[in-house]
Amino acid sequence: MTDNVEKLVQSDRIPDALVDREQWICWRIKDRDGKATKVPIVPGTGEYASATDHETWRPFDDALEYFESGDAAGIGFVFTEDDPFVGIDLDDCRDPETGSPSTDAREIVVELDSFTEVSPSGTGYHVIVRGSLPGDRSRRGSVEMYETARFFTVTGDHVDATPARVVERSSALESVYNEYIAETESLSQSGQQTLDTEHAPDDGVSTDTQTLEDEELLEKARNASNGEKFDRLWRGSTTGYESQSEADMALCCLLAFWTGGDPARVDRLFRQSGLIREKWDDVHYSDGSTYGEKTVERAIANTNDVYDPSSGVETRAEETVNQEPRDGTTSSEQTVGGTDGARAAYLAEKNQLLSERVTDLEATLEQKDDRIEELEQENRALRERLEVSEERLERFNQQPAIDTDSDTASGNGRGSVWNRAKRFVRDRNK
Repeated sequence: MTDNVEKLVQSDRIPDALVDREQWICWRIKDRDGKATKVPIVPGTGEYASATDHETWRPFDDALEYFESGDAAGIGFVFTEDDPFVGIDLDDCRDPETGSPSTDAREIVVELDSFTEVSPSGTGYHVIVRGSLPGDRSRRGSVEMYETARFFTVTGDHVDATPARVVERSSALESVYNEYIAETESLSQSGQQTLDTEHAPDDGVSTDTQTLEDEELLEKARNASNGEKFDRLWRGSTTGYESQSEADMALCCLLAFWTGGDPARVDRLFRQSGLIREKWDDVHYSDGSTYGEKTVERAIANTNDVYDPSSGVETRAEETVNQEPRDGTTSSEQTVGGTDGARAAYLAEKNQLLSERVTDLEATLEQKDDRIEELEQENRALRERLEVSEERLERFNQQPAIDTDSDTASGNGRGSVWNRAKRFVRDRNK
């Protein structure tokens, strides 16, 4: 094992409570739109893994062995509904040179007081506790909390001042959640809270004057002219759409408009909607992208206009999302946002879905053709073997019959000579 491997994964410092569970995957770095992304893979095969498919998870030793072979960049633990763990991800809060945490990160780690490790980048922390999330939100700023359908990269780079095991911290978890994740009146008044205020970029622009809180943003979307449609989608209704995938795209396009095309925020908000399902995190594409990632990406790419809260103008937002279609379609037939741009986005996505379906069917047909060809080859081989067997049987049947009487007579003859010889010997000895 190389020094780099030893540094990245210190297996002997990972808690047994995690090691003993068969919920491990490996991961690789993939470039997506110029951004390095950690993609989960199945230990041993390198195929894409999913945080919602237990068939793609493996025991810890399998994941570690595959990583140590050099076929993966690291290992990861999958959180599920069947385990008691919650993972707290603290990003961009540690100086990789000095190892010093930000003030907020230090307070969170101290309060949770459970197993804590340094992230692979060296710029953050992972804290794992026993407990349950107190609410539905999972992220605010640089603080994320997950208890199911997610995987954490695991390094074993244990923070010495914290326990070496995973501890039950329900009360502390609730306290940290309420302060850093939950929507509160104080947070709404002060703007979105981030973890690392000490190292936040100073661009001369106040984020709390331009970035609407999630709840405020959702309220604006509900109160817009097409708020009823937004609310239906938000509650999980697919009425007016041929499939849930089309409804997913419709909601994502609306969220793309209201969030200014922020992919992380679109994803975060969509996860709070009634349309969220396990498929969202399933890997569906050859580059390792999940269904949700591609849906958000396409929604943003096909959304031409976005809402700018700093402009203070609400009319443009409603016009962009609510313009009546020009082809006389009814409200139930309207596309994503009702505008030409949104209609184009809807049709583009629908065509994309149909194209993917055709591609899948063609691939299936090609597989069936290959299988038919294999069966035909097997059939030809069996026929050839049958012909050879029939020829052998025919040759065998054509051989002359064995003269058993001749053999018997010959045998009896040999027996008579032998008997006469024995009598001759006895007579001489008398």
